Amino acid sequence: MDKESFPRWAWLLAGLVAAAMVSQAINLAALRPLGLPEAFEVVTTITLMSPVLIYVGLWYDDHRQEYWDHSRARIVGDVLFVLAGALLGSATVLAMIVDTGWSRLILDVLAMFAGFVAGWALFWWRNTELYGGESETR
Repeated sequence: MDKESFPRWAWLLAGLVAAAMVSQAINLAALRPLGLPEAFEVVTTITLMSPVLIYVGLWYDDHRQEYWDHSRARIVGDVLFVLAGALLGSATVLAMIVDTGWSRLILDVLAMFAGFVAGWALFWWRNTELYGGESETR
């Protein structure tokens, strides 16, 4: 894939749409039949979108290309950390606030924020060298 053929936002949009479609397929095929409440279906979407948000940036930024020199096992471990963080962060926050009576939009946005922050925090924790010099360049 040539990153210059589309702008960053197009790759990001394509990845997020693909993640949303896969998450809905998982929800419909596996999780709904198991009895997952509808309010928690957003957790699947957040979990699958989190790696897209992180890895499109890593792939596109020239100053972060050294990340791809890591072993395949390390990269897979990082993806699993991101997925676990997003899943746990969004599900935990959603479980705490789902019965508050707030609108579905507010619940989803708060769960997204928590999931994305938790996933990115775990990725950052494992890869601090990628983000170490940013404060010095600004």
